[in-house]
Amino acid sequence: MDYRTNIEQQNLLNQFLGEHGVKLPEETLGKLYDFANLVVNTKEFGNLISAKDSEKFLSRHIADSLVPYVYMVKEIASARNDKSRWADMGAGAGCPVFPLAIVMPEVQFYAVEPRHMRVNFMQMVKEKLHLDNLTVVGKRFETSGLSDLDFVSCRALSTFENDWERAQSALKKGGTFLTLKSFNNVVHLENDPAVILHKYTLPQEEQVYALVTRGNE
Repeated sequence: MDYRTNIEQQNLLNQFLGEHGVKLPEETLGKLYDFANLVVNTKEFGNLISAKDSEKFLSRHIADSLVPYVYMVKEIASARNDKSRWADMGAGAGCPVFPLAIVMPEVQFYAVEPRHMRVNFMQMVKEKLHLDNLTVVGKRFETSGLSDLDFVSCRALSTFENDWERAQSALKKGGTFLTLKSFNNVVHLENDPAVILHKYTLPQEEQVYALVTRGNE
């Protein structure tokens, strides 16, 4: 699989971004394709992704990873003036934190993951892609020592309530927690005044997803 030459997948990703008013530079897109190739084709760090998902990594996983950027670009931009710090809990093989770090090189990211094989993989990818704005932290989030963060994120980790509880203590006042979930798992939050919920779909996917955010007041 080579996403540098997979025009169908490239078109699906760019169509998704275009529908949300986002157009990325060719250099940035190329780095996203390189990240996808490393996840799909690297075997020595264990099974990073299923065979089924490897065929649609750009349209499924990269597109999903960029949803926070798509919906929160203005909010993120307003926090960049003081070099924003953003941690991703349970980063796994690098989604969403690597795609986000690629499209926002001015933000300092922390990929927090306790599993050694995943940590070693992400460290290798960081070096290959020259992502100087990303630090891989091989610990559980609670013992990472990270604090006073502008953003904390996670993707399909636990329940919203559990994820929020873990993230809150590390956020600065006025910071933002955000998580990517299946909409069915967060439908009970639709009328919660403390959260903002954005529903979305991904290319060639029937399931409805949600970006859920909560500010640390």
